[in-house]
Amino acid sequence: MYVPNPPFVSPGDTAWQLTAATFVGLQSVPGLAILYGGLVKKKWAVNSAMMVLYAFSIVLIVWTLWGYNMGFGSPLHLGSGILSNIVGIPQPILNASQEQGRAVIPLLSSGMPAMRMPMSALVFFQFVFAAITPAILAGGVLGRMNFKAWMIFVPLWSTFAYSVNAFMLWGGGWLAQLGAVDFSGGYVIHVAAGISGFVAAAVVGPRLAKDKKDFTANNLLMAVAGAGILWLGWNGFNGGDPYFANTDAAVAILNTNLATAAALLSWVFMDMFSVGKSSVVGAINGMVCGLVAITPAAGYVNGYGALIIGIASGVIPWLTMNKLSETRLFKKVDDTLGVFHTHFVAGALGGLLTGLLADPHVFEYFATGKTSPVSITGLFYGNPQQFLVQLEALLVIVVWDSLVTFVLLKLISLVVPLRLKDPELEIGDSEVHGETVTHDVDDTLNLPLHTPVLDMLSATLQPEE
Repeated sequence: MYVPNPPFVSPGDTAWQLTAATFVGLQSVPGLAILYGGLVKKKWAVNSAMMVLYAFSIVLIVWTLWGYNMGFGSPLHLGSGILSNIVGIPQPILNASQEQGRAVIPLLSSGMPAMRMPMSALVFFQFVFAAITPAILAGGVLGRMNFKAWMIFVPLWSTFAYSVNAFMLWGGGWLAQLGAVDFSGGYVIHVAAGISGFVAAAVVGPRLAKDKKDFTANNLLMAVAGAGILWLGWNGFNGGDPYFANTDAAVAILNTNLATAAALLSWVFMDMFSVGKSSVVGAINGMVCGLVAITPAAGYVNGYGALIIGIASGVIPWLTMNKLSETRLFKKVDDTLGVFHTHFVAGALGGLLTGLLADPHVFEYFATGKTSPVSITGLFYGNPQQFLVQLEALLVIVVWDSLVTFVLLKLISLVVPLRLKDPELEIGDSEVHGETVTHDVDDTLNLPLHTPVLDMLSATLQPEE
C-alpha cells in the first residue's frame, strides 16, 4: 500500500539527513572500532573494538527511551532561572505519532525555518552523535578499564552528561539562550569526551607499567582505514547539522575538509621539524584534531577561517601532547590515546576560534518571507560578546562533565572494580572476552597453528602425483 508523505516532508532534506546520519554512524562502527583496534597493542584489539560496539548499542536504547527528550524535548523545570533550562523531561520517543510527526525542537528560537523531515529522522541523526561521544571517551581508558564497569558507566554518562550538554547548547537551553553556539559538537561531543576521558583515566588508574612504556600500534594500515572512515564520515557530521540540504551544508563540508587537510599537514611538519621524520600516527592525530576543531565552526566561518582553524589545530594540540605531557599532572594521568589533546584541546580551540572568526556573511539559513537570515558574528567582525559566551560555555561543559564523570565512576567502583587486575592486564583480550584478534597464528612462535580446517585445505592444495 502506498502511503504518501505528509505535506511538510521534503524528500531531499529527509534523504540527506538519513544519509548524513549513516555517515556519522560509520564513524563509530566500524570507524573508531578499527581505528582503536589498530592503534592499541595486539592483546587489546578485541576489547577496544568491543567497547565501541557496546557503547553504540546501549546508547541507542537510552536515547530512544529517555535521552533524546532530555536533550531536545520540553524543559524539566528544576527551579527558576538557570535550573529551568538545563535539561529536558526524560521520556520515550517511540510512539508512532511522535516518530512520524514533523521534526521540531521545542525551545529552539534561533530563526531556523520549520524542519522539513519527520521526527524519526531527527531522532536517528542525533542518536549517532550521542553514540560516538562515549566511544571517543573510551580512548582515554583503553588497555585497563574493567568491561563490566564500562557497561554500567556508558548509559549513566550518556544520561547525566551528554543529554544535559545537548539540551544546554542544542536544545534551546541555558547556554543557547546566552548566545553560545556549537555548530556540530565541538563542545557537546569533543570537549565533553576529552575532559571526561582524562578524568576517567585519572580515576580508573594506569595501564601496566610495561604497557604504558611500550604500547606500539599492532596494525597501522587498519588504523589508517579507520581514520579514513572518520574523515569522510565527518561530511555527515558537519554537513547534516543545518538540518536542511542547503548551501550552508555544502559550506560546512568544504570547510571541514580544508581544516582537516591543513591540520594533518601542520602536524606532519611539526613532527619533521622536531624529530626529523613524519609518522602515520602523527598524521592521524593531526587529522583528528582538524576534524574536531572545525566542528563547532564549520557552518559559521569562511574558507580562510577554516584554514586558520586547521593550522592552529595542527600546531597547538601537537605542542600540548609533546610538551605539556612532560609536566607532573600529565605524567601521572595515563590517557591512553591522548584524547585530552586530540579532542578536548582541539574542541576548545575550535569553539573559541568560532567566537573570533564567525563570518556574518556565511548564512546558516537564508531569509524567507519576513524573517532575517541567520548567521553568527565573531569578534574579528565586530562582536566581542560572541567570544565571551563561547568561553563561558566551554567552562560550563568542562566543570559539569568533569564532576559527572568523577561521581559516576566513584559510585560504580562501589559495585565493580574500575580497573582490571594485573594478571588480567598481562593477558588482555583472551582473559576479558575469551577471544583474540587472530586465532590462526601462534604468537609465541609466529607459526600457523595446525587445525583440521587448515590441514584439510593444505591437503587439497597439494599437487597430485
